[in-house]
Amino acid sequence: MAGPLVRLKITIDDVDPLVMRRVVVPFRIRLDRLHEVLQGAFGWTNSHLYEFRIRDIGFGVPDGGFDGRLDARKETLLAAIEDIGARSFKYLYDFGDGWTHTVKIEKTFPATAGFDDPFLLEVVGRCPPEDVGGPWGYEEFREAIADTNHERHHELVEWWGDAHYDPGDVDAANLRKNVEALAAKWKRRSRKKNLTLRSSADAYPLRKDANLPQRFSM
Repeated sequence: MAGPLVRLKITIDDVDPLVMRRVVVPFRIRLDRLHEVLQGAFGWTNSHLYEFRIRDIGFGVPDGGFDGRLDARKETLLAAIEDIGARSFKYLYDFGDGWTHTVKIEKTFPATAGFDDPFLLEVVGRCPPEDVGGPWGYEEFREAIADTNHERHHELVEWWGDAHYDPGDVDAANLRKNVEALAAKWKRRSRKKNLTLRSSADAYPLRKDANLPQRFSM
């Protein structure tokens, strides 16, 4: 059954010109899947760690340490928002470069049959290159690429592989395809999981005389 939908506005902090996306996702989307949506919508390469910071609670990939980060695979956006009561929160990507995104909940929609897949609604600005050094490294990168007299011009042209960079040159169609492909991938995973569970049940059928707790006995 389709569930409620939510429209999110996501902006990369401290980056000029503006880099922003609007997406619509199921409100009950798992946070690890919301991470995948944001990666696809911006054009990030999903090569680094991430964290959702909702008020003082962090959700991401637990590393077994003492950072207190909760498992994003075990929490939905709706549950996190209801529990914590926030209407905006932060999404951090690549702890080294330090890309911080502000995520705002703009609008919620009732369940609509046939509309339960994420989609990219609006695209503004080109995503910065990976490993460029965060917002300040990105600013220097653009200045150096544009200025042949900049002390790092030749170094960064070689690193980038081109002497031209346009922050407004964004392939919105391809980004939308990235997001659309996620729903198909998740459905394939779900079918594979269901097939595995059915195969296991067929291979090890329950017997009527199995030693089971009373409430599970046949």
